[in-house]
Amino acid sequence: MLEHGYIQIYTGDGKGKTTASLGLALRAIGHGWKVLIIQFTKGEHNINYYGEIISASKLMPNLEVAQFGLDRVIYSHNINIEDYKESRRGWQFAKEAIDSGKYQLVILDELNICIDLGMIKISEVKETLKNKPQNLEIVLTGRRAHPELIAMAHLVTEMQPVKHYFDMGVRARQGIEY
Repeated sequence: MLEHGYIQIYTGDGKGKTTASLGLALRAIGHGWKVLIIQFTKGEHNINYYGEIISASKLMPNLEVAQFGLDRVIYSHNINIEDYKESRRGWQFAKEAIDSGKYQLVILDELNICIDLGMIKISEVKETLKNKPQNLEIVLTGRRAHPELIAMAHLVTEMQPVKHYFDMGVRARQGIEY
């Protein structure tokens, strides 16, 4: 389908990184592509929590979603050994999927967070991206994208907040934030 696939990064502190990658997934599926979304730091037992996962089941067989994480948001102060295990398990799955030749688009949702928190080594990610199949498009999302990955990517979009209702005390809303 693609002669040459590129590396894209959606990063920054603003809302919309995962949403942008899902829009790209929908576009690709519309053209008959096989798409894999791997969500890091988002647990499999939350399968009926995230709206994107619920809708993914309706887009099968061209869309697959795999989740690797626990049932909470990860910060530097609350990481535990299980978080590391889940991120490593997800990264192993991602490497195999990237090498499989089965997909035209692979989205590594929140991988930047795992790298930033030291849960996945930047050197491993760079090596995998450098050796990806030529016709595979890969998207990495999450805050604090590593500068070496930014240099390596072909497209980088930084989402920056200008105004957010969260600052007024509005909590995450079903159908909008999850």
